[in-house]
Amino acid sequence: MEISDPVSTAMHHKSRELWRITPDSTVLAAIQLMSDKNVGALLVMEGDTLVGLVSERDYTRNVVLKGKSSKGTPVSEVMTVDVSCVTPEHSVEKCLQIMTEKRIRHLPVLENGNVVGIISIGDLVKWIILAQNALIDQLDHYITGAYPA
Repeated sequence: MEISDPVSTAMHHKSRELWRITPDSTVLAAIQLMSDKNVGALLVMEGDTLVGLVSERDYTRNVVLKGKSSKGTPVSEVMTVDVSCVTPEHSVEKCLQIMTEKRIRHLPVLENGNVVGIISIGDLVKWIILAQNALIDQLDHYITGAYPA
């Protein structure tokens, strides 16, 4: 496990469930789904096509601060349309770089134009912790002589 590994390796450590909503759904429905599934963002899909991403940040900035109604506002009015995406081959390091530069917390993962997952900053932090723990274990075994020949 290394930071240069493809993000697909980090995706193996998380649920394969993809939580999605349609652009014409209400913001209230989106927030309820995020709450129910304990996620911070949803893919906004028309059929199998990714058309946006809606996050708690979108809700705060585009609904709450603008005095809009969660019940009467469609997701299409508040979602992020220019969504940054990665492929399963992008490195964990590159994903973290994109998230840092763009100040985002979620990246849809596309393969041949199809959504195959979504990776969050939390997912990547968990993966890095697992990688560090594995390295510590290897070094400990090496130092104590328990490392396999």
